[in-house]
Amino acid sequence: MAEVERLLGGRTRDIRLNGDLAQLFRERSWPQTAKIIRAWMVWVIVLDGLTLGLNAILLPTGTVMSMLWPASILPPAALFAAIVFRRPHALWLQGICILSAVFLILLSVALVGVNTGGEFYERHLTIMLFVAVTAIIIFPIPLRWAMVIGASALGIYLVFQLRNPDIDMGSALAGTLFFASGVVATIVARRTATILAHKTFLLELRDRSRLAALADANSQLELLARTDPLTGVANRRSMMETLHGFWNEDLTRTRGAAMLMCDVDDFKRLNDNLGHAEGDRCLVKVAGIIQSSMRDERDQVARYGGEEFLVFLPGADEQQARVVAERIRSRVEAASLPNPTSRVLPYVTVSTGVAALMQGSEFMSAEQLQRQADAALYLAKKTGRNCVAVHTREAGQVSD
Repeated sequence: MAEVERLLGGRTRDIRLNGDLAQLFRERSWPQTAKIIRAWMVWVIVLDGLTLGLNAILLPTGTVMSMLWPASILPPAALFAAIVFRRPHALWLQGICILSAVFLILLSVALVGVNTGGEFYERHLTIMLFVAVTAIIIFPIPLRWAMVIGASALGIYLVFQLRNPDIDMGSALAGTLFFASGVVATIVARRTATILAHKTFLLELRDRSRLAALADANSQLELLARTDPLTGVANRRSMMETLHGFWNEDLTRTRGAAMLMCDVDDFKRLNDNLGHAEGDRCLVKVAGIIQSSMRDERDQVARYGGEEFLVFLPGADEQQARVVAERIRSRVEAASLPNPTSRVLPYVTVSTGVAALMQGSEFMSAEQLQRQADAALYLAKKTGRNCVAVHTREAGQVSD
């Protein structure tokens, strides 16, 4: 991209693609280039056949017969090039193929006139130059290839004009110089078109790069908008979107679901005694422990607010949810994070409320299930903290 910016920052006429940029341009432009070359070759074959057919009707048989063998050079050469350009090849091979094919086509057109003689001699040499000019204009090929085509056409024209019995050397040279000016102008136009194509390609690369950077920035912003900046787990908004998506697809009836509400015990005492920095460190550690206690990537945890975390377990029944909740509780306790003024232990502990929606049970919204988990958490706090309480439909809430 630094090279792209450098080229676009200079003058348009100074744009030159080298190295990886040139290779990338060829790869991007190959399908269009190959299609144009194949189409041109096919039309040359068609026009050659139509011209011979028309001549067979309008001209004497002897004249037509003298045109046949030189005209027969053109179709195989054009067909060969059309076949080669059906798929990518090395650049040098493409160059040899296209230049050889065009040279044989030009030679074929010129020989038709030379072999027939008379008025056809100079007419077909002029047609040959016209064919070369159309190739230079139409083919989106490297400039050096276009120059070779132009030089080949002028060389064929000069050689045969010098052998033309109807004109002298001066006329042959003058005619060659006249047509050379037109060929040079055509090559200059080809160069301008190539530079503009390169500039368009560079602008496309820059736009793609900027769009990619913008998309990446938007992705980062979206990630930040869905992530709690302190703990790195999902935030409340992200969890609500997940729950709404799950419920909107009506997956609760076929899979069931469970929620855990986890709250750090006596967190205010920790903040007041050890400071907010230690409190933040505690929340980061607890969030990591909860995240590591999930069953798999389907389970999600979010910081719901303050020292409270909401855990969503899609497809989990009450027993599975209880196992996850107990795993979280025991691991937090085993981490021995300091909380010396806690009323439970001199370490950080968590209380957890569990609520589960069984597969095939009566419909319940995400908000209702969350309220049940909240009620179970309240009971866990009320019955001594550092424990797991499970909400049951029969008896309200029952402590684990």
